[in-house]
Amino acid sequence: MYEWSDTDLMFRDAIRGFIDKEIRPHVDKLETGELPPFDIIRKLFATFGLDEMARDALTKSLDRERSGDAASGAKEEKSGGLGGAGSMGVIMNAELAGVSLGLVASLGVSLGLAAGTIRSRGTLAQKERWLPGLVTFEKVGAWAITEPDSGSDAFGGMKSYVRRDGDDYILNGQKTFITNGPYADVIIVYAKLDEGDSSVDRRDRKVLAFVLDAGMEGLTQGAPFKKMGMNSSPTGELFFDNVRVTRDRLLGETEDGGKSDGKTSAKESFAAERIGIASLSLGIINECHRLCIDYAKSRRLWGKEIAQFQLIQLKLAEMEIARINVQNMVFNAIERTAAGDQVSLAEASAMKLYSSRAATEVAMEAVQLFGGNGYMAEYRVEQLARDAKSLMIYAGSNEIQVTHIAKGLLAM
Repeated sequence: MYEWSDTDLMFRDAIRGFIDKEIRPHVDKLETGELPPFDIIRKLFATFGLDEMARDALTKSLDRERSGDAASGAKEEKSGGLGGAGSMGVIMNAELAGVSLGLVASLGVSLGLAAGTIRSRGTLAQKERWLPGLVTFEKVGAWAITEPDSGSDAFGGMKSYVRRDGDDYILNGQKTFITNGPYADVIIVYAKLDEGDSSVDRRDRKVLAFVLDAGMEGLTQGAPFKKMGMNSSPTGELFFDNVRVTRDRLLGETEDGGKSDGKTSAKESFAAERIGIASLSLGIINECHRLCIDYAKSRRLWGKEIAQFQLIQLKLAEMEIARINVQNMVFNAIERTAAGDQVSLAEASAMKLYSSRAATEVAMEAVQLFGGNGYMAEYRVEQLARDAKSLMIYAGSNEIQVTHIAKGLLAM
């Protein structure tokens, strides 16, 4: 694959029409947090039939699993989701990111991380219980691993813990920077198992993953944070005060490795999330590129369009180079996923590191090209610059990506 297909382009144009009609008029309210993104996402799903496609695909997958043929369903899910339309999913994410990065972050966390973790790690009963509402976006999902004192040291620094209480568990702790946290209906929570053995270093304790529902006793969902960017995506804290968690909420319903292994589950999600950063970066680069070309043709100084100035041309040329490079990374990921070739964590980290850096550089150059106007919210490149910066921190800081890339190289 080296270019979008005709079908992809038709879908892209349709998405752009929806964005112009249903999202751009509400960007200011989304940016202030006055308007949560969830109803717009549900309207997007209804408009393009994504909810029905997801519902039908899930029904077929669950039917196969009930009949004992889970392998073919897993293969279909890996081929791109939403009916296997991997490229269309990338196009949708990229186009949305160009106008409201936070909106697509809320969508991606709910579908890709919350629903995706249950799909890959849950039992059949757990999938039947939680996936129908999540895959159609009737319910909002959150994925909670980050804590105030852990950050990129997600497992070692984790302090949230569970203790066995008969057949149940008691959960205590705190999570922070949780996308959709303030409004989530379903929450995937990672916590250390405290077995009362003081000889086991807390950093080395087993990590388990649980599914919580909003409203459970002892669960508090904090108010949305005020942020530099991605303001259309509500981000907040979660607090667990002796939350009683029954065993049917333990992903995989067993502590003995396999599907319930929290660390393996989280690492798979890390890779998927970092690959997704490339498509979000591409969306921001595309939008900055478009806005800068239009502005360079219309803005005049000393009787000339600024597009005729060589330094402006250099900025546009470097944006085009970044666009091509990131787009090729995205194409490579689409092809490999469709072929069932799993992208490693090191490769995903490389994609994330490069694409997020490129998007941030392009967005900052867009502000510079617009001059004083670029510093004003009215021209939108200001928002794109704030949003792009978050991609260098989101899904693991770029500094930690270097470590993952190096580990992958040194393990060869």
